[in-house]
Amino acid sequence: MKILVGGSVAIDNVKTPVADETNLLGGSASYASLAAAKLASSVHLLGIIGNDFPQEHLEMLSEQGVDLSGLERSEQASFTWTGEYHENMNERTTHNVAINVLEHWQVSVPAELADAPFVVLANMAPINQLQMLEQCNAQEKFVVADTMDLWITVANEELHDVLKRIDLLVINESEAREFANTNNLVLAGERLLEKGPRYVVVKLGEFGAKLFGPDGAFFRCGAWPLRDLSDPTGAGDTFLGGLIGTLAAEGAVTPTFDQLKTAVVNGSILASFTCENFSTKSLESARKTDFFERIDQFQQISAWSPLKESL
Repeated sequence: MKILVGGSVAIDNVKTPVADETNLLGGSASYASLAAAKLASSVHLLGIIGNDFPQEHLEMLSEQGVDLSGLERSEQASFTWTGEYHENMNERTTHNVAINVLEHWQVSVPAELADAPFVVLANMAPINQLQMLEQCNAQEKFVVADTMDLWITVANEELHDVLKRIDLLVINESEAREFANTNNLVLAGERLLEKGPRYVVVKLGEFGAKLFGPDGAFFRCGAWPLRDLSDPTGAGDTFLGGLIGTLAAEGAVTPTFDQLKTAVVNGSILASFTCENFSTKSLESARKTDFFERIDQFQQISAWSPLKESL
């Protein structure tokens, strides 16, 4: 079943306390589409790149099973992000953002991709998310969207319009607090549900994720215990792709809450691979056997039984 992933495709320059790398593959749609292709087939990337975009990144995505027929080319420079992570790797400083090709981008969905039953509105301007949604015409589809603090501030009205038309919102904890106007993440999840989506996932970084659903449905997932954290860039987008890839592999256009729970766990585990090297390098080399081995181990360390007899 087709997965259509729209969003930014970028060139990243990343510095950490131990290394500094340039001309890396970045962008929300890049990570999400690659992650989805790890678990499902028929993954299609929708975005725009400039005349300076490294060819090796495109070749890698194609080799990994991501269809690039929806990727536009421009004579302008590519969207570029330059940032630096600090000692604890939870804090980062953005040194430069060059919008370039994204500044006047008008999303155009190829006719042959418009009927995709799984639609991913990866992080991009809400106006672009709405443009993409308008062109997706599958009678039955599952739509998931991500966002960020910038859009909550400068495009709040359009973002609210997006939320009324999606099935699942994925958002990180600081943005959830800001958007819902509360420091309590349980209240934040419930308030975000009231804005329109049927489900909400609040990403907690190294602490996993929280899934909220109708009628008080709730699930809390931990994260894989990483020993080596090289570069967390794109982990949230990998989570998004792993989640939708799980649903597509199951053909779950109208997923149950239990199916979403599994998708959240799978997304969290895939995101752990991304953090182990710069950009998509570790995710590229991760095999399905590596993924399932980590899933099995995660299930073991997460399972427990109450010792009622001893109480």
